[in-house]
Amino acid sequence: MAVRAHPISMLDDLRMFLRYIAGVRQYLEHPLSAEESRRLLEAQHRNRDQSFLRLLQRSVFQKPRSPYLALLRRAGAEYGDIARMVQSDGLESALERLYDSGVYVALDEFKGRKPVVRAGLELPVESHDFDNPFLRKHFEGSTGGTRGVPRRLIIDLDLLVYDAACQHLFHEAWGLGGRPMALWRPLPPYVSGIKKPLLHAKVGQPLGRWFTQDRLEYSPRRLKYAILTHATVLAGRLSGVALPTPEHVPLTAALQIANWLARQRQCGTPAYLDTLVGCAVRICSAAKEGGLDISGSFFRLGSEPYTSAKARMVRDSGVQAGCFYAMAETGPVGVPCPDGEAVDDVHLLSGKIAVIERRTSVRPAGASVSGFHFTSVLASSPKILINVETGDYGALVRRRCSCPFGALGFNDHLHSIRSYEKLTSEGVAFLGSDLFALVEEVLPRKFGGSPTDYQLVETEVDGLPSVEIVVSPRVHDVIEASVQRTVLDYLGSRNDSSRTMARIWEEGQTLRVVRREPAATPGGKILPLHLQKG
Repeated sequence: MAVRAHPISMLDDLRMFLRYIAGVRQYLEHPLSAEESRRLLEAQHRNRDQSFLRLLQRSVFQKPRSPYLALLRRAGAEYGDIARMVQSDGLESALERLYDSGVYVALDEFKGRKPVVRAGLELPVESHDFDNPFLRKHFEGSTGGTRGVPRRLIIDLDLLVYDAACQHLFHEAWGLGGRPMALWRPLPPYVSGIKKPLLHAKVGQPLGRWFTQDRLEYSPRRLKYAILTHATVLAGRLSGVALPTPEHVPLTAALQIANWLARQRQCGTPAYLDTLVGCAVRICSAAKEGGLDISGSFFRLGSEPYTSAKARMVRDSGVQAGCFYAMAETGPVGVPCPDGEAVDDVHLLSGKIAVIERRTSVRPAGASVSGFHFTSVLASSPKILINVETGDYGALVRRRCSCPFGALGFNDHLHSIRSYEKLTSEGVAFLGSDLFALVEEVLPRKFGGSPTDYQLVETEVDGLPSVEIVVSPRVHDVIEASVQRTVLDYLGSRNDSSRTMARIWEEGQTLRVVRREPAATPGGKILPLHLQKG
């Protein structure tokens, strides 16, 4: 039986789209200059301690239902105590002391998959409990889904202004002004795909072409996202910015993007492409196989680790690249440094986010790593983060450099960034909690064997991202295509966003079944998720 949309819900959606169009028009009608960008970033960086304390007071201590308030009360930390710690010892030192008192949030807690549990406290939470209550949501929706936790889709244009200022300085640092510009990213519910056209347009570098790995779909489940995409194009054109209509280019058609890049080079101005790391490698491979010259092009990358092997393939094509570090909840938190010590060296956007490191065990057992824990500093942050675990680790160093970000005092750098609790191939991220259930329950139940007979391994093949489904030879009569189908169906069953991500993996042939014994840790333990990256 067909389910009819409730008229009140339809009216609410209409109001939301109208509010979004009006907000985008206002956002685009006032371009951000280079000098305005520099002043904005400098002021926020200078006042980051006060910005954090204001956010803490309004969004935590004045909100009785905030999960952080319960953690702070348990630790005996009042607002005045924290303010004194920040003022006397600095923000990061205060956050470290709070962490040691139990004021932190694990990744599954932050996602609403597990309650917050500390000695003497058990607090059921949902992901929206960490939303910023004072955010101006120009667009807000949900991915829905019959299984898993729905993911909220929030677009706040105030936050995009800060991100656009960072983008302006990034263009200056890498000398990217005046190039023909294109985008190749998935559409909503993949949030980044709708923010990027707005971000580039704000700094006077609008898209010439908008390529996407997805087709616009008008099914009841995805209609809201198709309307959002069309509303963005319409709002741009109403404000005098000619945003192009998205063109479907699947992962297997990377040669089409390579052809566009080669044509731009032939016209005398190599292009500037915003895409995913894995997609960049596919483009370079396609160009090499097709005998196309894309040298001089620039790739703005993100959404997955930028390893030495991937960077080598890009560099061998004569392409320059910079890889951003970002989180779905905050947008960019690290901007590529042209004077980097590693291929993925980024300036931490410390006016927006604070980070501390704490030793974290890789679950369910195994080695420990210095995991990143992030805290919101900017008032327009979509989520309130206080020592939130992200599942990532890497090198955190302080050094001066001569690029425009270094000149403004952004001296904290991150590099060699990897994930210990999620897979992030082709810009797709699946949490460890989902992967553990897949390996330890779903696959043994269907194909036989035990949980230690299966393992997911994230690796690279000729620079391309790959995820191996390792199946022990002890498991007999396994049909590889059936294993792949089971994995994709399970990963895509969570919600609309997971369906999109699973489809990208399927089209990109990211999954491979490998028959061998799962890899063990030095201590002899077999982990469901094994990272084998350069």
